[in-house]
Amino acid sequence: MTNIDDLSVMSISIDHRTNSAPRVQEILTQNGDLILGRFGIHDPREENTGLITVNLRGKRSRINNMMDDLNGLDGVKVNHMEV
Repeated sequence: MTNIDDLSVMSISIDHRTNSAPRVQEILTQNGDLILGRFGIHDPREENTGLITVNLRGKRSRINNMMDDLNGLDGVKVNHMEV
């Protein structure tokens, strides 16, 4: 069972970066208190793809809600791993 002190890592793959990126950013901003660190890259050969990795600390229920919001976006896939 996860408690508030547990760390986790989330990866967010964005296939339609130009369409989905603003909404992804909005969701991450809304959950900024969970985010310890964030790293985003895009493949220069693939204009519309991006990958964001996020280090998190927070309640599993909040992280699940954020994952649900992100997974509901077109072209966005989320993976999560508890550390």
